Amino acid sequence: MVGGRRAFLRAGAAGLATLLAHQRVAAATPPLLKPPRLKPGDTVGLINPVSLPLSRADAGTVGEALRGIGLRVTCGAYLDGSVSDEQRAREVNALFADEAVNALLPVRGGWGSARLLPHLDYDLIRSNPKVLMGFSDVGALLLGIHARAGLVTFHGPMGISAWVPFTVEQMKRVLFQCEAVKIGEPLAIGTEAGADGAGRTIVPGRARGRLLGGNLTVLSSIVGSPYLDAGPDLILFLEEVREPLSEVSRMLTQLELAGVLRRVRGLVFGQCTRCAAPQADASLTLDQVLRDQIAPLGIPAWSGALIGHIERQLTLPIGVEVEIDADEKTIQLLEGAVC
Repeated sequence: MVGGRRAFLRAGAAGLATLLAHQRVAAATPPLLKPPRLKPGDTVGLINPVSLPLSRADAGTVGEALRGIGLRVTCGAYLDGSVSDEQRAREVNALFADEAVNALLPVRGGWGSARLLPHLDYDLIRSNPKVLMGFSDVGALLLGIHARAGLVTFHGPMGISAWVPFTVEQMKRVLFQCEAVKIGEPLAIGTEAGADGAGRTIVPGRARGRLLGGNLTVLSSIVGSPYLDAGPDLILFLEEVREPLSEVSRMLTQLELAGVLRRVRGLVFGQCTRCAAPQADASLTLDQVLRDQIAPLGIPAWSGALIGHIERQLTLPIGVEVEIDADEKTIQLLEGAVC
């Protein structure tokens, strides 16, 4: 009996400590801060936060694409990927501090972005708010900077993206025109929106909350750290690439066991690009995974949004209030994401 009581008290103390830790992280999250809107002629600083080397030719190709949509380009000093995490973080800090730079754009994804997070100067970033946009592994920067500086960051195209008219138009509406856009179902987009070219309702209904999300692997890898502001009332969006569907299931389970999904009011799953069924169950589909693991949550949810490793990409602001309609398969921004 005594041993059981002690075990109970230890478990209660551990639970209380965890709760207090979550409360301290939440309390430390700064108020929401929106970056200034972009305008033609603004300068974009290209960065390489990942561990993959890039050439000046790569940067030149990206520069041509950005100049084609009316932006100027400057390159960070460490694009070749041969420098330390501290040096890459120092470059990010320097571009945020540079008054001549209006936005930061990673050239590409890869791996290693999360390693920069302990070395960033979040006070400096908050004092110099700027547009930071990207996806894939770069999502660690988007989520970490949002959590620690309160800055609205943007899940959207980056340097190596195709910059097709659809992508550019969506980006400009959010970042240049400051529209509270309504993003609709991806009709007539072909295989990017599933075999039938349309989104799918998982659970019908509407939900409002604070938009948060990104690549499932990246997001799940920083759960429990101070670089993920997974507070209450979330609208969660997710995407994945080249992961077996069994791993998608495993990572959704991780989010559930970590308590993240309990704080979600609504969910949008984008694209699972080249996500094959596991060898042990060739019949497994993404629809089945989402039906089995998202539907029981009872929250409005839909899949097939143009979010992920695809040509046509949406620009989604992390941190702003949105409403999703799982029947109509839309995401409505309830406020502009820039100031």
